[in-house]
Parts: sequence; structure tokens; C-alpha cells
Amino acid sequence: MASLKDLKNRIESVKSTQKITKAMHMVAAAKLRRAQEAAEAARPYAERMSAVMANLSAAMAGTPGASPLLVGTGRAETHLLVVMTADRGLCGGFNTNIVKKARERITALQAEGKTVKLICVGKKGGDQLKRQFANLIVERIELSGEKTITSATSGRIGEKIRIMFENGEFDVCELVSAEFVSVISQKPRAKVLIPAIDAIDEGVERPDLKGAIYEAEPDEETILNTLLPRYADTVILSALLENVAGEMGAKMAAMDNATRNAGELIDKLNLVYNRTRQAQITTELTEIISGAEAL
Repeated sequence: MASLKDLKNRIESVKSTQKITKAMHMVAAAKLRRAQEAAEAARPYAERMSAVMANLSAAMAGTPGASPLLVGTGRAETHLLVVMTADRGLCGGFNTNIVKKARERITALQAEGKTVKLICVGKKGGDQLKRQFANLIVERIELSGEKTITSATSGRIGEKIRIMFENGEFDVCELVSAEFVSVISQKPRAKVLIPAIDAIDEGVERPDLKGAIYEAEPDEETILNTLLPRYADTVILSALLENVAGEMGAKMAAMDNATRNAGELIDKLNLVYNRTRQAQITTELTEIISGAEAL
């Protein structure tokens, strides 16, 4: 049985941990509000951008001059997965769920005989995936040095992806990230980025023009070539913002659970401490009484 001193030290240790987890919960709650506002603010722009791209792509999808970013290379042999996780832990199963989704996609693609390459955005995803798929990772990007996620952040990632595509290093690109649903729910998802027409057609309702014909100036091809890189950056930015909001929500829930668990453990340790102390007092009294009777 542990001594009273050992029990007291353990109680103090758990109390210190409880203070830390409570503070982290409060910090995550404050960051979650800002991250959620940023993610929600980015959604309308991304949706309108998708709608514009859907209208333009409808006229260009079948033409010879269509951009490869829009229609792809015509092959689907090499897939690039951009796996987005957090740079830090202590956020429950947030990172693990995204990595699990990435593993499922890698396994499914390899079963079809496809070549898979990985870009890991976020330290935790890279650390987990390198244990099994180190030979597939072509780039690791950590964002721990950036206080906020901006369009410049997504632009650097998008530029890297476009350079690889132009060099013929892959045929299809997918983003594997988390969709922020609520504080307690972050849903891992895989979204096609290139060819863009596959992503544009997903969930976008094309308006009924009722036979109307629109003329674009400059022509649709020039507009698409200008908008496609910006569209890709917008999709990446939206995914990054959703990830940050999901991370903060998961961290807040995890720290709340840790704080409550620490409180329950403190109560149990206090009960053991009091029982042990009572047993020692009873033993000492018994020894005193026995000594007095012997005298």
C-alpha cells in the first residue's frame, strides 16, 4: 500500500495536471471561436467560386483547348494525396482519423495498381505516415511557424502542387483533410483537386439558362486559365481553415474530458488517502492501548 506521503504527492501532481488541462481548454475555446468564424467566412466565397467555375467549365470540358488543370491528363495512373493534419497533438483522435482516411485511400489505390505519392501538411500526419509509407512521401510542410492561415499559405502549397503537375509527376490530386461539422464532430474526407472538373461537379447545382447564350470577354479559355489556379488555392485555403477549426474543437473536447477525468481521479485518491490515514490512526491507537494494558 502506498504511504500517505506518496498519495499526497500524487494528488498534488494530478491537481497540477488538472490546472494545465483546464488552461488549455480555455485557450482552445478562444482559438476555436476565431477559427470557426474564419472557416465559415471562407465557405460562401468557395461556393460562389465553384459555381462560377461550373458555368465556365461546362462550355470548355469537351473542347481541345481545355486546360489540363480542368480536365486532367487523360490518365489516372499516379495519384498525389495531400494529407492535412495538425502540427501538434493533444486533440483526441483528430489527427489519427485523418491519417486513417489517408491510409484507406492509399491502400485502395495501391490495390488498383496505382502509383501513390504523398505531401504531408502538418507534422503529426507526416510522423504517423512515415512509419508505413516513408517511401511515398515527396514533401513535408509544417505550419507551426505561422500564427494564422492566409491565402499566402494556401498559395505556396498550391504552387508546389501545380509545379509537380506541370512536370508530369502525377495525374490526379486529392486533398485528405477534416470537415468541421461541430465542436464534437470533425469528419475526415478526401476531395479531388485535380482534375478540377471532378471537384467542381461535386455538389454544385448548375443553373438552368433556359436556352440563353452568354458571351464571355475575354474568351472562356482565357478566363479559366486565370481562375483555375485561384480556384485551387481557394479549395486548399478552405480545407486548411476547416482543419484548424476541427483541431481546436477536438482539442477543446479532449482537454475538457482530461480535466473532468483528473477531477474524478483526485476524488478517488482523496478517498484512498483518508482511508489510509484512518487506518494508520486506528493502528496507532490500538498499539497505545495495548501498551497501556501491558503496563
